[in-house]
Amino acid sequence: MKDQFSRLFGLTERTDQEEIRQIPVAQIVPNPYQPRTVFDDDKIDELCETIKVHGIIQPIVVRERRGVFEIIAGERRWRAVTRLGMETIPAIVKDFNDEQAASIALIENLQREGLTPIEEAIAYQKLIDIHGLTQESLANRLGKGQSTIANKLRLLHLPEQVQEALLARKISERHARALLVLKDERAQLKLLKEIIEKGWNVKQTEQRIKSIMEQKNEKPVPKRRSFSKDTRLAINTVRQSVDMVLQSGLYIETQEEDHEEFYQFIIKIPKNKK
Repeated sequence: MKDQFSRLFGLTERTDQEEIRQIPVAQIVPNPYQPRTVFDDDKIDELCETIKVHGIIQPIVVRERRGVFEIIAGERRWRAVTRLGMETIPAIVKDFNDEQAASIALIENLQREGLTPIEEAIAYQKLIDIHGLTQESLANRLGKGQSTIANKLRLLHLPEQVQEALLARKISERHARALLVLKDERAQLKLLKEIIEKGWNVKQTEQRIKSIMEQKNEKPVPKRRSFSKDTRLAINTVRQSVDMVLQSGLYIETQEEDHEEFYQFIIKIPKNKK
């Protein structure tokens, strides 16, 4: 499966037999494109015990760069070996450029469990930037739904404090997606504090958001009037178009006003992506 993804991203494996070398642990550095920023100490300890009994079953993959070896795949193994105080680790040295090294590191980690939603979102965004992809084309290459990619990328619009809470698993992805409904950053951060301090579940969070939205809506709700079939079709078409834009990951603000002679949509499209 990993080879399949590599081909989809224009990466090819070498066909010649590759030499496994013993690389000094002290000369190895992490990959700057590694999407995983949180490493579970308990999992590393478990891996240490496995290495004590069985040794390194699979070599790590590195590339030589400016006098050191940069990890492409296998950072958890390297961390375990470092913790054990071993001097060398078996490795395969690849001749990859920056784009290839970044792509393989991202793809290799997306195959594994344990990434937080925000780490996954960052990995998707980096692959989009590196390869100049759309959300749809990335979804096709990864075999995922476009809405799945879009929903993950929307998390990157949240304030840094919310992303950090998601990274630290203080809130769930569903909590974070609920916070997206609030457009004001101060309101998002205030509610984040309440969620953590009061231990609210997602349903309680959504109820609180509903209450906040109702309090902000000071205008009386206009009376519903019947529309002609053509008018209803036009209104629904505009709403569906807005939903498609939101699913693409771009945040736009919309307001609907029902006037005596016409129905008005006000759509604000940001010039700069947050």
